[in-house]
Amino acid sequence: MTTIDYSVWDHIEVSDDEDDTHPNIDTPSLFRWRHQARVERMEQFNKEREELEKSLAESKRKVAEVQRRMKELELSGTDDAKAELARLQSEEKQLRKEERECEKKVDSHRKEEKKMPWNVDTLSKEGFSKSVVNIKPDKSEETEEEKEQKHKTFVEKNEKQIKHFGMLRRWDDSQKYLSDNPHLVCEETANYLVIMCIDLEVEEKHALMEQVAHQTIVMQFILELAKSLKVDPRGCFRQFFTKIKTADQQYQDAFNDELEAFKERVRGRAKVRIEKALKEYEEEERQKRLGPGGLDPVEVYETLPEEMQKCFDDKDIQLLQDVISKMDPTVLPPVLLCPAPCPPLSCPLSSSVLPRSALCISETAGNCAVLGECCEG
Repeated sequence: MTTIDYSVWDHIEVSDDEDDTHPNIDTPSLFRWRHQARVERMEQFNKEREELEKSLAESKRKVAEVQRRMKELELSGTDDAKAELARLQSEEKQLRKEERECEKKVDSHRKEEKKMPWNVDTLSKEGFSKSVVNIKPDKSEETEEEKEQKHKTFVEKNEKQIKHFGMLRRWDDSQKYLSDNPHLVCEETANYLVIMCIDLEVEEKHALMEQVAHQTIVMQFILELAKSLKVDPRGCFRQFFTKIKTADQQYQDAFNDELEAFKERVRGRAKVRIEKALKEYEEEERQKRLGPGGLDPVEVYETLPEEMQKCFDDKDIQLLQDVISKMDPTVLPPVLLCPAPCPPLSCPLSSSVLPRSALCISETAGNCAVLGECCEG
């Protein structure tokens, strides 16, 4: 009976992930460190082999150069040539000795390499490689109107589910929810979450904004991964969660840095939106206050002299007429000068501000005709 010699398998290094580890040990990290250490040892070993082979090649080059020079000197019969030839013969012997030593080191290194146990990185070599990836042909670029309509339709159908995803906290919960609702893994979800973050910041719900911002970056990282792999994002979101849960510190730092930068951008956008809303509100209020002539009473009031402002604050008609009568018409504020005739107005003293034409000084009469008319009744 023919026996099978299994001794060849004695020199195969067991795969890292077949080892049993203690429950308190982070198994993925341990396997990763082991593999990294083995790869570094192999790189160092290969570097030593390259240096030995380089030294051997250099020794052979020097021997060949000396032999070439010796042949040239053999053709010359001068005494100097003979002396140089003798020196080169001695040098050749030394170089030959160095060459043999290099060859021994290379042979020793190769024998040591054969004794090394096989592992997952050296057990086999790639014969040929061919990958076929199903990539959808690029569609014609959508117009802004089409993108807007697509986003609107998607949000109308899935708004509740998107908000639910935005409120999740744990990696496992997010992965399970996307597994149950893979249609959410798309650009429209990411865009809606961005808008949702800005709305929450405007409403001063800062803690909730930061939570939704975390989920926004999760979705954006998935989309970026899909773009780099050139696959549908619905087919690679599990890879993202596997990677982020076992990632090294550098990948975690990249995720956290992007999250912090995104939250700062959200705060900036919210601030701009609030300032714009305040300006629009102030403009609406200003339009409501506009009196005859289209001027803002508040602005007019602020241009009046202090003693005249006091008249309007106290709503004292007599004092106002006295102040105007005592003022030099040539130095009256421009707001008080209006070409006659002026339209009749409601009494300006019914409020604490002054419409522009209410104190209209007639160019011909030099007195406040309108003020007298509107305040009689």
